[in-house]
Amino acid sequence: MASGFFALLDDIAAIMDDVAVMSKIAAKKTAGILGDDLAVNAEKASGFISSRELPVLWAIAKGSLLNKVIILPIAFLLSAFLPVAVIVILVLGGLYLAYEGAEKIYEYFFPHEHAKHEISLEPLTEEQILAFEKEKIKSAIVTDFILSVEIVIIALGTVIGKPISSQIMVVSIIALIATVGVYGIVALIVRMDEAGLKLIQLSSKEGSFTKKVGNILVQALPKVIKSLSVIGTIALLLVAGGIFVHEIPFLHDILPQIPSIITEFIIGLVFGGIVLGIVTLFKKIIGKK
Repeated sequence: MASGFFALLDDIAAIMDDVAVMSKIAAKKTAGILGDDLAVNAEKASGFISSRELPVLWAIAKGSLLNKVIILPIAFLLSAFLPVAVIVILVLGGLYLAYEGAEKIYEYFFPHEHAKHEISLEPLTEEQILAFEKEKIKSAIVTDFILSVEIVIIALGTVIGKPISSQIMVVSIIALIATVGVYGIVALIVRMDEAGLKLIQLSSKEGSFTKKVGNILVQALPKVIKSLSVIGTIALLLVAGGIFVHEIPFLHDILPQIPSIITEFIIGLVFGGIVLGIVTLFKKIIGKK
């Protein structure tokens, strides 16, 4: 009996070792998309008043966890019984990300008329603030859903052929890292100024080290947030372009003389521009009717 128990423990230890090794491989494979996920979600979670930053971020993180709960079982079922559907979903998600990235670039160069003229110096009402938060949270969760699909599918691809129990453990670990790790770092970014103020208040000496670090953090936050908007837009197009290049055979070897990262950006921008044109035309037709 005792020997059987210890044999069982050895089996469990061996399985956990395999899971740890496979999780490392999956983490390396998804590192790029996790970096893009961080940039996109940091940009989405910014722009709120200080007291609302963490509540809004918590709401987005909860939505992200719910996304993973929905995506994981569907991904396992589709991978086992209808693998072609996984590719279709990836490409559709890529089209949405490309559209969102292209729309941001278009609005930067050609801002909407209401964005130019409807600028008010009056403070927003509580209802307006809550409506703004709700809209940004919804947008962030939708974008997170698409990025989460890509993360889960890439992680799943590293454990294809392994026992289903190993697949579930490895992909679930990566999915959890994608939420806890990414949104934990985002929380640190958006609270940089608060941390800086705390450091400034710790010392009464003007030239102290803590005050210098605090001032750097306070002054750096607006630049970081502004840069994240640019990085997030680029990340959307890179992720979309990467999906198209890897999942559409015709695009595998296109522009071989150009570095892959530039190729993926160009392809993402082209597809995004096409979708943006179709959506804009459709809106105009609906508007006329």
